[in-house]
Amino acid sequence: MSGNNENVSGITGHDAVSDDQYAYDSEVYDDQNAYQRQPADAYSNEEFLDQADYDSMYGEGYNGYDYPTGVTESYGDEYTPVDTASSGINQYSTEKGKFTRPSDEYESEYSDYNAQPSDANNFYNLRGDGRYNAYDPSSDSLANVYNSVPYGSSPYDFSNSSFVGNSGSGTPLDGDSGSFYADSANLTNREPYPAWTPENELPLTKEEIEDIFIDLTNKLGFQRDSMRNMYDFFMCLLDSRASRMTPDQALLTLHADYIGSDIANYKKWYFASQMDREDAVGLANVGIYGGKVTSIKEKGKFFSRNKKAPKVVKPPRKSRFKRKKKKEQPEEAEDEYIDVNTDDSLESAEYRWRSHMRSMTQFERAQQIALWLLLWGEANNVRFMPEVIAFLFKCAYDYIISPEAQNVTEPVPEGYYLDNIVSPLYQYMHDQQFEIINGKYVRRERPHDQLIGYDDINQLFWHAEGIARLIFEDGTRLIDIPASERFHRLPEVQWNRAFYKTYYESRSWFHLITNFNRIWVIHFGMFWYFTAFNSPTLYTKPFHQRDGPKPTGASQWAAVACTSVVSCIIMAAASLCEYLFVPRRFPGSKPIWKRLCIIVLIAIINLIPIVYIFGFSSKHQQRSGRRIAVGVVAFLMSIATYVYFSLVPLQSTFGKLSVKDSRKYLANKYFTSNFAPLKFDNQALSVIIWVCVFTCKFAESYFFLTLSIRDPIIVLSTMRPYLCSIYWAGSRLCFVQPRIILGIMYFTDLILFFLDTYLWYIIFNTIFSVLRSFVLGISILTPWRNIFSRMPQRIYGKILATNDMEIKYKPKILISQIWNAIVISMYREHLLSIDHVQRLLYHQVPAEEGRRTLRTPTFFVSQDDNIVHTTFFPANSEAERRLSFFAQSLATPIPEPVPVDNMPTFTVLIPHYAEKILLSLREIIREEDQLSRVTLLEYLKQLHPVEWDCFVKDTKILVEENAPYENDSVSEKEGTYKSKVDDLPFYCIGFKSAMPEYTLRTRIWASLRSQTLYRTISGFMNYSRAIKLLYRVENPEIVQMFGGNTDRLERELDRMARRKFKLVVSMQRYAKFTKEEYENAEFLLRAYPDLQIAYLDEDPPEEEGAEPQLFAALIDGHSEIMENERRRPKYRIRLSGNPILGDGKSDNQNMSLPFYRGEYIQLIDANQDNYLEECLKIRSVLAEFEEMETDNVNPYSESARERNKHPVAILGAREYIFSENIGILGDVAAGKEQTFGTLFSRTLAQIGGKLHYGHPDFLNGIFMTTRGGVSKAQKGLHVNEDIYAGMNAMLRGGRIKHCEYFQCGKGRDLGFGSILNFNTKVGTGMGEQMLSREYYYLGTQLQLDRFLSFYFAHPGFHLNNMFIMLSVQLFMVVLINLGAIYHVVTVCYYNGNQKLSYDTSIVPRGCYQLGPVLSWLKRCVISIFIVFWISFIPLTVHELIERGVWRATKRFFKQIGSFSPLFEVFTCQVYSQAITSDLAYGGARYIGTGRGFATARLPFSILYSRFAVPSIYIGARFLMMLLFGTMTVWVAHLIYWWVSIMALCVAPFLFNPHQFDWNDFFVDYREFIRWLSRGNSRSHANSWIGYCRLTRTRITGYKRRVLGQPSDKISMDTPRAKFTNVFFSDVLIPALLAAGAIIPYFFINSQPGNPMFITDPNNPSPYVHDTKTGTNPILRLVIISLIPIAAGFGMSGFFGGMACCLGPAFGLCCKKFPSIFAAIAHTIQIFIFIAIFEVCWFLDGWSLPKTVLAFCAVTAIHRFIFKILTLLCLSREVKQDSANISWWSGKWYGKGYGYHAFTLPAREFVCKAIELNLFATDFFLGHLLLFFMLPVICIPYIDRWHSVLLFWLRPSRQIRPPIFSTKQNRLRKRIVRRYSALYFSILVIFLILIIVPLAAGAEIRQGLTASEAVAKGAVGWNQTNSSIGSGIIQPRDTNYTANYSFWYDRYHFEFNTTY
Repeated sequence: MSGNNENVSGITGHDAVSDDQYAYDSEVYDDQNAYQRQPADAYSNEEFLDQADYDSMYGEGYNGYDYPTGVTESYGDEYTPVDTASSGINQYSTEKGKFTRPSDEYESEYSDYNAQPSDANNFYNLRGDGRYNAYDPSSDSLANVYNSVPYGSSPYDFSNSSFVGNSGSGTPLDGDSGSFYADSANLTNREPYPAWTPENELPLTKEEIEDIFIDLTNKLGFQRDSMRNMYDFFMCLLDSRASRMTPDQALLTLHADYIGSDIANYKKWYFASQMDREDAVGLANVGIYGGKVTSIKEKGKFFSRNKKAPKVVKPPRKSRFKRKKKKEQPEEAEDEYIDVNTDDSLESAEYRWRSHMRSMTQFERAQQIALWLLLWGEANNVRFMPEVIAFLFKCAYDYIISPEAQNVTEPVPEGYYLDNIVSPLYQYMHDQQFEIINGKYVRRERPHDQLIGYDDINQLFWHAEGIARLIFEDGTRLIDIPASERFHRLPEVQWNRAFYKTYYESRSWFHLITNFNRIWVIHFGMFWYFTAFNSPTLYTKPFHQRDGPKPTGASQWAAVACTSVVSCIIMAAASLCEYLFVPRRFPGSKPIWKRLCIIVLIAIINLIPIVYIFGFSSKHQQRSGRRIAVGVVAFLMSIATYVYFSLVPLQSTFGKLSVKDSRKYLANKYFTSNFAPLKFDNQALSVIIWVCVFTCKFAESYFFLTLSIRDPIIVLSTMRPYLCSIYWAGSRLCFVQPRIILGIMYFTDLILFFLDTYLWYIIFNTIFSVLRSFVLGISILTPWRNIFSRMPQRIYGKILATNDMEIKYKPKILISQIWNAIVISMYREHLLSIDHVQRLLYHQVPAEEGRRTLRTPTFFVSQDDNIVHTTFFPANSEAERRLSFFAQSLATPIPEPVPVDNMPTFTVLIPHYAEKILLSLREIIREEDQLSRVTLLEYLKQLHPVEWDCFVKDTKILVEENAPYENDSVSEKEGTYKSKVDDLPFYCIGFKSAMPEYTLRTRIWASLRSQTLYRTISGFMNYSRAIKLLYRVENPEIVQMFGGNTDRLERELDRMARRKFKLVVSMQRYAKFTKEEYENAEFLLRAYPDLQIAYLDEDPPEEEGAEPQLFAALIDGHSEIMENERRRPKYRIRLSGNPILGDGKSDNQNMSLPFYRGEYIQLIDANQDNYLEECLKIRSVLAEFEEMETDNVNPYSESARERNKHPVAILGAREYIFSENIGILGDVAAGKEQTFGTLFSRTLAQIGGKLHYGHPDFLNGIFMTTRGGVSKAQKGLHVNEDIYAGMNAMLRGGRIKHCEYFQCGKGRDLGFGSILNFNTKVGTGMGEQMLSREYYYLGTQLQLDRFLSFYFAHPGFHLNNMFIMLSVQLFMVVLINLGAIYHVVTVCYYNGNQKLSYDTSIVPRGCYQLGPVLSWLKRCVISIFIVFWISFIPLTVHELIERGVWRATKRFFKQIGSFSPLFEVFTCQVYSQAITSDLAYGGARYIGTGRGFATARLPFSILYSRFAVPSIYIGARFLMMLLFGTMTVWVAHLIYWWVSIMALCVAPFLFNPHQFDWNDFFVDYREFIRWLSRGNSRSHANSWIGYCRLTRTRITGYKRRVLGQPSDKISMDTPRAKFTNVFFSDVLIPALLAAGAIIPYFFINSQPGNPMFITDPNNPSPYVHDTKTGTNPILRLVIISLIPIAAGFGMSGFFGGMACCLGPAFGLCCKKFPSIFAAIAHTIQIFIFIAIFEVCWFLDGWSLPKTVLAFCAVTAIHRFIFKILTLLCLSREVKQDSANISWWSGKWYGKGYGYHAFTLPAREFVCKAIELNLFATDFFLGHLLLFFMLPVICIPYIDRWHSVLLFWLRPSRQIRPPIFSTKQNRLRKRIVRRYSALYFSILVIFLILIIVPLAAGAEIRQGLTASEAVAKGAVGWNQTNSSIGSGIIQPRDTNYTANYSFWYDRYHFEFNTTY
């Protein structure tokens, strides 16, 4: 196989065999399928094979596949510990074909490949043998190209001095990167880089490349280990590329990718930062002074386009113009050309660049790459800043090519670069986040907008103005000194004076206005169009419903045309908000004021006709044709404005009118908006999707939403309530009540308008994804696939590289080896039994004439398309799933694989922190705790019964083989019985003997079915197995070459696998592992010697008080074990400091990046899995990067410029969530991952909306590492670190694809708490993303269709959750306001099917027309219901197309039956709470979610404290509102709300294992009571007071110093939230919600009013002008709201004073005194709440609806007041709980408070007043939740059935009560008796307090008749019998509108409810 292979191109979608070549049915493909491949000629249907065929393929003595029976065959390196005593790693080299010289045309492109030196002064004379004579640098070097004529000759003279000759021997290398130069005899076999060998006509030998690294190290002071590591890194890259192209081309393309081509990040930076001008004349001469660029001049001369110069023809289009002009004006021809050596244009500069790149020698190219790698390899956290690396490279290379560098003879000390260049930068970054307090580093309390992060530092180097800010202490600028001196002057740069914020990530909702301005324009604008057209009553005055007039045409056109003004306001707001976030001093900031002025001008132009119509036209004139024409013009102008602002990104608005095209913004183009264009068909699909979405959305929204609010607008805007009055306010407040309701309805309708869009996005995304699945053939519903019968053909055609094989063997032999390996791998994983294996394997069977033949398994022909017969493997098993997907994937178009020898090298990178490596025996056979009812092993046995049975059988075979034959005298009957008894331990725990080899097997079996690191490594080491298998099958001559020596054959295969694949685990904590963790890690290294572990090593500080030295180290299974039993690192690279500055994961990945090898990286989490059959596709997967073509085209040639400038940066892959069937929660989590990772990603990748989401994506290593790495790492801001890599790739020109035919396994969270933790992390991370600059760049620069794809796939999902919960809140506010009107009035007749006309009669008289409002209410419920249930469509459809109708239906109903809708409601609220909380308070951090099986019961108190703030509190408030609405405005639709809102309160307990067990329930109740009461005598981690304080710290934060303790500040301390941040969430929103509850309470108590004051016929006004009429709900609400707060303050002061007086004395004899004192205060507050409830009920006339509404208002008022008190009155929280204990004990002295002892009591006084009220609230709410559970726990066997729903396991003995001792049982029974008595006692009291007033309220009122009579005589009564002035007590409810005629006809005054 030639390394210069030219046939490795094309993609196969056709089977590699034809019908006459294989005995199966033909396969039909669409003629338009672009994936074509010629069939292999050698595929014969001959069934008989010669013995020679078998011997050559399998080796001598091969007798077919023996069924694995013992541990050796069934486990291999997976279960058997591997001895690592073997010697070093042998290297392997494959035989290379003859090198083919490039053509003359190709050779001319390289020009100086073989250039000879012009004189004897060579740049390098590295070893004194002249080997570098051919690689002397060109005279047109990087600097000289800009110092040529007319600039003068180069100032640099090159010397032949070099350090290499003085360096002694070559660099010693380890293992597979060792030097084997001396062993010339075995060079071919032991060559570490087989594609880079002398016989391939190398441009540079590896010794010469090594000398380059040594020379650079000596000149710049790199570390030796880093140099060795980077040398191996470089050589692996060269070997990888040279395996599929010529070595010349390999080096050239690497240089192009790193340095010189249009896709190289360095080149982009070079021109963006104007380094071309710097190299030409120097930035100091260009006028770069931190301001704008002036004219370029040099030696007093300006560049001129008219200057005579060498003639360089312009591009063809311009050339034609010049040729024409030349004929007309021949005398001026010379002025029509540009001298590219003097021209300042970007085009000329790039031409000079390409010319220089072409003229470089291969030595110079290798030197530049080596320099880049050496700089990058030691950069530590600077690697996150790619342009800083580019700047350092520029400085270093300027020095390297200078005479100074050539003349230096002494090597620079090792570590110079790290200590003097990297460390100052690192220290600056470190000091931005940390400060020193008392000699310790502690994290600063800096918000993002005050912290200069990685991106701010990096962006300084984007522009020449930023580089000009680098100054020395004396004020000299770095750019003012010669370029060759800058590198060594970098340590003197004042970094702290250079950097500033380039983008303010301030915590503000205003980011959403700027980033998503087009979303608001599209939706607000269209909503205005629809609503304004249907709201004529608002702009037609006076409007009377009964007699018109109808709206004028002009006014209607003008009102609708106001959309343009709305759009302008949004755009202006977006621009103003942009001004807040992008500092004007940043050179990349674009002008905003020009854009803003143009927006204002457009708004004025659009306003002119609108003002003309409404302000200068009478009603009669508005009906004229002229005014209507003006209105139409205004409407057309509004459409144009609306469409323009909707389509054009904010940054592109008005184009060159607002921003001039300038090189100043070149960095913006390259680094923030270099979006890869979509192909035409993908672009068309993207547009079609969004046209369909918005067409259906606007149509549905108009007819379903807008028309439903049309009649309510007419009704509510014209409604005028009568008999409406309250004391102190008259009737003014209740008169505007209908308009208040209308305003809330408008807002609710707007929110639903947003929700509709997401609904249609889900629908059409699903539709197009399904259609694409049919096109690709991956759906099982595709009728033409024949996936099983044609599987052998497809294995041959799509797995094997048959086009490049020399066909000597029959295809069936090759296929059989692949298939049998897959089957046996499943057997070894215990997925198949021996019986199944026998049916699935290819067998050798005797044939005629002594021949042998292969018998094809009947499996291939016995299956049909939709049904898999289970005779071949267990039904619904993992084996069936894997084989089905494997067959299914082969039916899709797959890129053609290249031979193994030609495939690129890649690395799997796994970050690891504290994830479980391998389960211990104790963890799997013992229960987790006393609340767990099942051991892990028992649970796994229930989940995988077939696999356990296979494992036990295999273990028994192993034992029988190892055990001697004993007791042969036992009878057959006794033997059978004894055998069954002996087998019992195997089936219970997997082993009978406690020998380590048997217990280890059980541990491994359990670990491979849990989410462990061992499972991940075991799975992904299948890549190595797959490479070896493919190499052996495709190269049978390898088997022949070694004859029967299987050991040598295996070593050769290992070398090939090691060459092509690396697996690196970044074990950050490896050096600090516990003994158990270290033993497990060592087991991994012994089992997989090629596994590499990168970790942080540490040396103690050399001096006391100094910082320890940290190292990035690498070990593998071949590393030597030292005396301390640790392994000697292969590389140990000193770091500038602790690399973990962020949240951990991204820093961990970055630390290990220098140790990856090859061209591609696959990022994997530590809870994933992979399979052999999937790993066989790896060559096709890597081919998706589109870099397998080997066309020998110089990337610097003019012809290569048209090549793709947007490489594939990221390749996404499918995931199978192997935790999907582990209960309802695991299945829900798996379903979300599957739909997003497969169904949506399929479409998103096609339309350009997919990003990087971490696992299991493949990354283009060079592209990503030259652009900041594989993730971002600023603390808090980048908590969702993976997605930033995707955004970065998209912004910088990379493409992101998705692979359908490859999948990895993935585990997800399984418990309620861990799932919600994950959702919280994602939600808070999304909040941080919305603050980031990446969202700003994407939101303001992407074209509309791609912006919409990005928005709705990422932030839109979370904002949709916010809108859902906001719509629920608004609905409840509308409900209580509507219920307040509905309660005591007569509702008019309304026909919902008939349009409500303006002259509709109102029947009966005096009624209120509320029917349309109620109809709208029902429509809202339906809308939210549909939006919610639409979320189930993607999963159902995905299951349908992947697994069929039956399984989709089964899974859907299993989820519904297991209450997954309730979980979805709860999850929606958690997402919403997480993002709103983060935008208000911050605090986003990486949350370790836990990946174990959730089988243990969590206490009620833990769940309550965890989920009260996110969900339970808001659910309780909603329930009170819903209860009032149900009692006043009952409709059946409200049932849906009862179910949904109950989910917010009960979901944590519903999904808690064994929550409804009778005994555990009351034991749990005891814990809840203790949780409420503990923590007042001594601090307790789990107490109510601790929970209360922790909740409060979101606002107050913690004190920076722990009072009473040594000064310390923990890094996770919470800073105090800024008032401006929390104003929206903690002041404005609670105030609005309080108003939303107070207003309906006042209104409901204003009816009946006081009619005696409005009987004057001369005063028909509906207002009651006398404010002293009606009842007084204001005073009543003040009383019931403020009494609890006042009582809290009173008791707080009283008990605080008493504690100070009595506490010191009583504390001596009673340690529990503080707890008793606190209990008394809390109990009193509980009774005060009870009294207030009863008093409120009495004052509201024993009306339960009014009482419920009153408590809705009281709750809202209390929430608002407590928020204000917390914000204004409370300082930071004390870290320890000592202040609370001091308050109740009275001991403030001796606590170390210092002067705080005088201020803390005042603070605690306010705290205790608030806490007393909050305690009573939590006491009642917790008990209500427990009372709701009582009916459930009384159901027989409820715990068993509840467990079945949660775990999806049949009832069995495994789900059993825990076993307790006799003593424990007695104690539990005593607890149950006592606390059940307390529980039922409190329940009875609660029922009495509710039932007695309901039953006896009327009698109590009658008993007050006497007092009422006194009041009547003293004050006087009105028509409604309500006392005047003293109406605190509300009269009973009476519907006076029902007796309209009786009450009011005698006054001869008609009251109308409408105008």
